[in-house]
Amino acid sequence: METALPFDLPAHTQIPEDSLRSDRVRLRQWTKADFEPFAAMNCDPQVMRYFPALLAREQSDAHASRIRALIAERGWGFWAVDWLQQPGAKPQFVGFVGLHVPIADLPFSPCVEIGWRLARPFWGKGFASEAARLAMNVGFEILQLPQIVAFTARDNLRSRAVMMRLGMRCAAEDNFDHPAVPEGHALRAHCLYRIDRETWRDLPPRQRPEVGAR
Repeated sequence: METALPFDLPAHTQIPEDSLRSDRVRLRQWTKADFEPFAAMNCDPQVMRYFPALLAREQSDAHASRIRALIAERGWGFWAVDWLQQPGAKPQFVGFVGLHVPIADLPFSPCVEIGWRLARPFWGKGFASEAARLAMNVGFEILQLPQIVAFTARDNLRSRAVMMRLGMRCAAEDNFDHPAVPEGHALRAHCLYRIDRETWRDLPPRQRPEVGAR
């Protein structure tokens, strides 16, 4: 069973397509064509380094199906991300970025998190930050969320760097043990990052998305 929506969010919100596009990336609903490259990501040990286990094809497909169903139901979620490349070129699936209501009972619940998972060839190119800024803009300007959180294993410095580039901040007292990770597991210790709507709106222009650039 999926977690109920927090913050009195409506059951479904229509998100304008222009809000899901920048100059280089587009956020969109998943298609069946995305399942194969997504499965390849989920069995890549580097991509899944900070997750408890790799996903078999059946598990990966089930995960993608759940994500797609939630977007259809709510209008938002962990969107598939396309790299738009050059005008006229076919967009290329690079992974997912978006917003989600965690199922686990976390110390800071109820909440909406921002998260991402990109295929390794697209690391270090700014795609995660660019797409995440679009998702955060949807969260604060369309869904009117009071706060967005992000969390990861404490050693995941790459994802933590993205969180900081988004203007999110971490306090030592917010560190927690993820209840879905077994006790004694090296990835159980997590850190939490937060940003509220007022802080987001005060960020300098370079940290805000240029939506609908194409």
